[in-house]
Amino acid sequence: MLDKIFSITNENDFNTVCIEIFHFQYQQNPIYRNYVDLLGKRTDSITHYTEIPFLPIEFFKTQRVTSTESIPAITFSSSGTTGMSTSKHHVADLDYYERSFRQCFEMFYGSAADTVFLALLPNYLERTGSSLIYMVDDLIKQSKQPESGYFLYNHGDLFTTLEQLKQQGKKTILIGVTYALLDFCEAYTIDFPELIVMETGGMKGQRKEMIREELHHILCSGFGVPKIHSEYGMTELLSQGYSKGDGLFDTPPWMRILIRDTNDPLTLIDQQKTGAINVIDLANYYSCAFIATQDLGKHHPGGLFEILGRFDNSDIRGCNLLVQ
Repeated sequence: MLDKIFSITNENDFNTVCIEIFHFQYQQNPIYRNYVDLLGKRTDSITHYTEIPFLPIEFFKTQRVTSTESIPAITFSSSGTTGMSTSKHHVADLDYYERSFRQCFEMFYGSAADTVFLALLPNYLERTGSSLIYMVDDLIKQSKQPESGYFLYNHGDLFTTLEQLKQQGKKTILIGVTYALLDFCEAYTIDFPELIVMETGGMKGQRKEMIREELHHILCSGFGVPKIHSEYGMTELLSQGYSKGDGLFDTPPWMRILIRDTNDPLTLIDQQKTGAINVIDLANYYSCAFIATQDLGKHHPGGLFEILGRFDNSDIRGCNLLVQ
């Protein structure tokens, strides 16, 4: 199944694999099966991925969402403030995660070996169980550039490194949690137009939330770049969407974003209308590939999508959500 998922090239392939994985997870995942049964859905009537039921993401906080009895190779957990329940994603086979983020990164940004990765992710480094840290660790290892590495609060060292990389003309990606990037820009300004600045996560309670346009204007000015890139990922997913600017995200071929009606969670809505985001992530083969998130968004032409915020009273989570 690993090769089948990551060899998808068209809509028909995607639908075929979706239906196959749906039936597998219905049989092997008791939480998902019970949910589908309670909806009264006839599984033999489902012929298209838009008809598949989506499991509410909250189940990852209270249940063991898994489609295998195998002992997890690793368990990723979401960030959360004291007293907040966190999501846990029990990953049975890391090959699915590693192939997903490696193939996806190369699809959007080219070879990791040719890239310097600078990571400004203090809150992620200061806890355990972060899937983002696992991914960035791997990308840094793949990088053949000695400058690649993490920066905690040593903004002066980061500034010096960026200046050197600018002079050397090296392809550089700075991936940082939003509040830490703002902290850096308050202390330092650099003009590095070729730099890719990728923000991930939100303010983590460190700063007041900002609208995307204001945030990206500050970061563009601080780093001297024309656009701010973003990553859309979360603990419950093994794949990511990427934005190369203007808050418009794209996904790899084994991932889809659908929009559901906020008043009728079992109904999908038309293009370019705002609703709640459903995610199909076929890399989630051994957990659940069909997830109803608490994120709000809408589709744009060309298969792109935009994140517009979260439902009221939803937990703040590390998946790049900015209030608009």
